[in-house]
Amino acid sequence: MATPSTALQGSASGVAAEAPAPASVGEAWMRLLKRRGVDFLFANSGTDFPSIVEGIARSEQLGMAIPRPVVCPHENAAISMAHGHAMVSGRAQAAMVHVNVGTANALNGLINADREYVPLLLAAGRTPILEEGENGSRSLNIHWAQEMFDQAGMVRESVRWDYELRDPRQLTLATDRALAIAHSDPAGPVYLTLPREILAMEPAGTVDDEPLMLPARIAGPEQEDVRKAAELFARARSPLIITSRAGVDRQVPELLSRFAARAGAAVVEYRRRHLSLSSEDAFHGGHESAPWIGDSDLVLVIECDVPWIPGNGDTPPGAKIIQVGTDPLQARYPMRGFRSNLTIRASARHFLQAMLDEMDGAQARFEARAATARSKCAAIREKGLAAVARVPQQMTMAWASACLDRARAPDSIFVNEYPLVLSAVRTTEPGSFFGSSPAGGLGWGLPAALGAKLAAPQREVIATVGDGSYLFANPIVCQQIAAAEKIPILIVIFNNAAWGAVVRATRAMYPDGHAVRANRMPLTSLEPTPDFAMIARACGCWGEVVSDPAALPAAVDRAFAEIRSNGKCAVLDIRCES
Repeated sequence: MATPSTALQGSASGVAAEAPAPASVGEAWMRLLKRRGVDFLFANSGTDFPSIVEGIARSEQLGMAIPRPVVCPHENAAISMAHGHAMVSGRAQAAMVHVNVGTANALNGLINADREYVPLLLAAGRTPILEEGENGSRSLNIHWAQEMFDQAGMVRESVRWDYELRDPRQLTLATDRALAIAHSDPAGPVYLTLPREILAMEPAGTVDDEPLMLPARIAGPEQEDVRKAAELFARARSPLIITSRAGVDRQVPELLSRFAARAGAAVVEYRRRHLSLSSEDAFHGGHESAPWIGDSDLVLVIECDVPWIPGNGDTPPGAKIIQVGTDPLQARYPMRGFRSNLTIRASARHFLQAMLDEMDGAQARFEARAATARSKCAAIREKGLAAVARVPQQMTMAWASACLDRARAPDSIFVNEYPLVLSAVRTTEPGSFFGSSPAGGLGWGLPAALGAKLAAPQREVIATVGDGSYLFANPIVCQQIAAAEKIPILIVIFNNAAWGAVVRATRAMYPDGHAVRANRMPLTSLEPTPDFAMIARACGCWGEVVSDPAALPAAVDRAFAEIRSNGKCAVLDIRCES
């Protein structure tokens, strides 16, 4: 087989020397990933991993650059840590799991990454193809039982691309293609299966310094569409902008602020997943569409899959809807009925810049509606802050949110799996807030926060989770990883000892039903509540339980001191009312 290209290293004498060639495809893949910008391999290993294990050990002994391997004792942690790193860094990381069973355990996190457009590379071993005769052929009884007719069929609906490596000569092409597709608009996860015999083979082919292909980007809108959108804004009486994730591009918040002021339109961050506008912006209209939608004769939906809940209100008759995004009609959703009078496939950044150029000088024409919008936005903001101006008699999630906000560092990152009360928090900087995927696969927040910290080690990372989400995350696994890898994040559990979403849904559907009248909600209680702080301490982390609202600020300070001064992962279990 052909000898792979080699990199040059400085020798002890100062003369450049050829780096030793990788001994296997598994080792070559490790080096290739690093050269392509993949800094971490989050791995839950199995009997398909020997060539990866050996390749990592050999590369480390030779001083070869490879991704940092992170042992993840559950697959959800592996894929969610890759998700968390990519959402902060913007670069796909690699997770690798054990054949079909590992893939099945990773599927929840994969669905989250798909619906949130997160680029990542999920790799999985593949049961050995041959029963004998090759290094890596079948050697255990599980190698028969774990083979599937179509292993990738489990994930195909939730990935942008999947492939099984069939020959060592395909290694660079398959990896470069995977990463290019993962980063193409709309971004998302990809899946690569790696048979054990292939990983054990001698490498073949060459590796160029530059990847064989680059991602495909969606850029600016058609000028005619921009002109039509500007005309709709010119005729509108009360325009509204709704987004959930336009701020995934960190240039967007500044552009959105300028456009909202120019157009005289409030901005609602409905079910915010990325910070798209500073909460202190004069045109920030809060996080609920309902107070605005009934009076809006023009709605710009920009990077938002569900801009409002139809049963909770709708736009007035004759209102116009503009939908903008890299996938504005959410083509991968089987059914979605939100009207669109003007549909524009474009990045949020390019669209907003084009609209600012088209509407240059128009701001003075819209001052009356702008003043109305600013006044309503200010009232919503003041109402939210007033609710946490003093210590409540009972612990509330809003009070817990406010206490965290007051104690955190200015550049900290929130990774929020539902419970944070956004009206009680001042969030101003792009890239400082990340919310759950709309798919809602629980157990994401805690491991995603670990990945976020690895992507931004200089920043404080705060994982805010409910007790149900915390349990779903396999907390012992995640806290073991935090201790082993020395990842000092703050984990805050908003603990109401129940599945709050199920309780609320039941009350909404059956307001006069037996469950409400009897004040008994079957299938929702998480009592008895474990001592989560004790579990944290058993894993080598710091932990404390607090239920007195007056004692919470001091407890929050102690938790932050642990991650700041002692470099320990800290768990704060806040017992809240339901």
